[in-house]
Amino acid sequence: MASAAADYSDEPLTPAGRLFVQPQMNQIIHCAVGFKNPINIDSIKSHLKSSLLLSHPRFSSLMVRDSQGLEHWRKIPHLDLDRHVIVVPNPITTGSHFDHDTAVNDYLADLSTSSGLSAEKPMWEVHLLMGHNCAIFRIHHALGDGVSLMSLFLASCRGAEDEEKMPTLASGKRNRVNGKKGWWALLIGFVGMLWFSLIFVVEFVLRCLWVCDRKTEISGGDGVELWPRKLATARFRVQDMKLVKKSVPNATINDVLFGVISSGLSRYLDHRTTNALPEGLQITGIAMVNLREQPGLQEISDLMKSNSGSSWGNKFGMLLLPIYYHKISGTDRLAYLKIAKVMIDRKKRSLEAHFSYKLGYFVMTYLGAKVAAWLNYRIVCNTSFTISNILGPQEEIIFGGNPITYLRVNSSSLPHVQPTESLKICLDVLNCQLEQIRNIYV
Repeated sequence: MASAAADYSDEPLTPAGRLFVQPQMNQIIHCAVGFKNPINIDSIKSHLKSSLLLSHPRFSSLMVRDSQGLEHWRKIPHLDLDRHVIVVPNPITTGSHFDHDTAVNDYLADLSTSSGLSAEKPMWEVHLLMGHNCAIFRIHHALGDGVSLMSLFLASCRGAEDEEKMPTLASGKRNRVNGKKGWWALLIGFVGMLWFSLIFVVEFVLRCLWVCDRKTEISGGDGVELWPRKLATARFRVQDMKLVKKSVPNATINDVLFGVISSGLSRYLDHRTTNALPEGLQITGIAMVNLREQPGLQEISDLMKSNSGSSWGNKFGMLLLPIYYHKISGTDRLAYLKIAKVMIDRKKRSLEAHFSYKLGYFVMTYLGAKVAAWLNYRIVCNTSFTISNILGPQEEIIFGGNPITYLRVNSSSLPHVQPTESLKICLDVLNCQLEQIRNIYV
């Protein structure tokens, strides 16, 4: 990154932003956007120029370092859009048969281990895969987190039925049940919050330092982020997940998803592992949690207010989400969902996510970016997988006059490995688990 003397107009990076530009955590977000019709390059460029996406100052600012090595955003007078829009004219070869999903995933896999984004220009790009009607937005994580970036992107889109109307952003408001609670219930809830917070915070600190998962076929570790990548896509019907969640009182879609992952990984390890694994072996994942006042996507006007609880940037904490290996034969399919719900409910009652955010902020502020990056890298190396999701639009949307058919997001630079055999096997297993559970209730 360019070094420069400090300018009074420069904006210092936030502590979280500084974390993401460290060599160990140099993370880039990739968002694949599928279009219904062939891509018109001029239309895309014209829409980008006039969109809210480029009106945000971080998308027209360089990353610079002052004489003390501190990072700043420096606004540039003119943005050369041609340096950011990269056109891939020919279809990507995927082997003996032509498949758009596989081609896009292969391209994303190559991007995940490429040289990164140049600091000689604002840290984002749009790759137009003309042969696959797909645009890949490549954005450095220092510019913002998933909620910030998705909110800004959707604010740059319009509804398919009414092109004058912006998409409806999902509020993500949590349902309040049982209305008012008595003082005794509130006291029990408060004690439970303190108890679970204490347990989970201690576990989190131990994970940062030395506790790690036992090595399995899905374990990662130091240096794995440099390995060649394999991406695969699995699709789940929301209607099926809603049907399954009705089988457990007060369950959520996230509970079902995590239960399916738990069951699927157990079966996958049965399929791949030659040596028997101990029953109940813990496999730990990391989940990213939005800590803004409103848990869903945000109106862009709220995000741009610096004094807002929903302000722009990286504002998320981490949760450790353990799953447990069990032999599949004879196991109740819904047992994974029930276990997942109990565990996630306890996590929601705790302050683990807030603690992880405050801990990272404290370490960045008082111990420096190198120590913070080391701790974050350690906790990823000591776990086995990452799970992250975000709400999307509630209706069909268009970008630059072209209807969008899908949005898929992943990120680079995490030392988590995926199975060396085709990852599609694992994802097919997850889909099979959901189908088997669904059949119980149809």
